Amino acid sequence: MKKIAILQSNYIPWKGYFDLIAAVDEFIIYDDMQYTRRDWRNRNRIKTPQGVQWLTVPVQVKGKYHQKIKETLIDGSKWAQVHWKSLTKNYRRAPYFDEVASLLEPLYLAESYTHLSPLNRRLIEAVCDYLGIKTVISNSWGYTLFDGKTERLAGLCNQAGGTEYISGPAAKDYIDENVFTE
Repeated sequence: MKKIAILQSNYIPWKGYFDLIAAVDEFIIYDDMQYTRRDWRNRNRIKTPQGVQWLTVPVQVKGKYHQKIKETLIDGSKWAQVHWKSLTKNYRRAPYFDEVASLLEPLYLAESYTHLSPLNRRLIEAVCDYLGIKTVISNSWGYTLFDGKTERLAGLCNQAGGTEYISGPAAKDYIDENVFTE
């Protein structure tokens, strides 16, 4: 029995994202989907003494209305230093900050990214490593993609050798369970 989960990448995902990764044998990053503006793909919020602060990775979107997440280019590199400075300023006194910072700081300051997907994947992998999550993480573009929303998900599961598909509660609105049964 092999459990599969399929989700788009997010910038610094929430706890539940990692719970889902930990609950499956293979997690497929589904960045063959259309990039959506003002979404979690390239931004997230952190808590500060002044309230919530947005961290947004600038991306090139002008005239690229139908680009896929994996095609989305990061616009510049200054954002990385700004984000790291914000994280350090607001969390340096938190328990385990030094431990976590040793994993994340190189991702912000030593590596450079041209596309959003590799950045998100590296951050996801770093957090998984820290949490001891050993789930295999793959990309949807490593598989053949079929037409149809549910057919595409079922096809990914089938090609990955999955016998069980795990999804979030919102998936009930768009998944045809009969396709998985077939």
